[in-house]
Amino acid sequence: MTTGPNVDQSEFWNAQPGRNWVLHDADLDAISANVSGLLLAACAPAPGERALDVGCGAGASTFALAAAVGASGAVLGVDISAPLLRRAEERRAALGAGNVAFALADAQDHRFEPGAFDLAASRFGVMFFADPVAAFRNIAAGLRPGGRIAFAAWAGPEANPWFTLPQRVAFARLGPVAQTPPDAPGPMAFRDVDRVCGILAAAGFSAAEGTSVPTDLHHPGGVEAVVRLAAHVGPTARIMRENNGTAVDEAAIAAALAVELAQFRSDDGVRIPARVNIFTALRE
Repeated sequence: MTTGPNVDQSEFWNAQPGRNWVLHDADLDAISANVSGLLLAACAPAPGERALDVGCGAGASTFALAAAVGASGAVLGVDISAPLLRRAEERRAALGAGNVAFALADAQDHRFEPGAFDLAASRFGVMFFADPVAAFRNIAAGLRPGGRIAFAAWAGPEANPWFTLPQRVAFARLGPVAQTPPDAPGPMAFRDVDRVCGILAAAGFSAAEGTSVPTDLHHPGGVEAVVRLAAHVGPTARIMRENNGTAVDEAAIAAALAVELAQFRSDDGVRIPARVNIFTALRE
């Protein structure tokens, strides 16, 4: 039986949605590559540092940190999804990444070794805590004094058609689903920079800053690849599940979404405009 402060999230990421992310991890890494670059720049990892990757998923961000800290450093990736961590372990073995380890753990209440890390980082992995102040306070306990945190979160939906277009198309076909409160755990929970900086301060961090940064989600496979991905990850998948969508509905939604996304075709595939918030802070 699943227990802990984030039981709903644990059940979600260990069920079919988590398995879908495993199946499409290469696509997800592709469209998140520019965000990964922004995050790595904010982290400024140095050779020999010890880093914690929160919500590491299948490990792409973990391996990027590991390359930056080098063989003299180490990175621990934690996630609540067993399917995603199994994929991360497969990738670690294939890469021979001896400075990487993974753990099935909820960063909100996992007992990290006090002061074990120089840096905590996350690419879209920290917006889902039931109690974000408690979660960041717990992460801070794992950082050495003066250690730092850097993470990427989605800005508002109005700047992210990756969310709004699939939702609109699926609603038109199947009708709406129940809306969650805007600050509830979820992809857009950290869209408000001032609110998140306040959470970090309440958790014991200092010098908290957040910057809203425009970028794009690039997939070299083009619109067709993104449409296939959207059927299994994100708003379309949720609306299909909750409204009992059929294969016919899925095909209709995919056709309509392809028309919407055609405006973002590029010479190198597709580039969907996006905006993310990059946050940094220091442990006092």
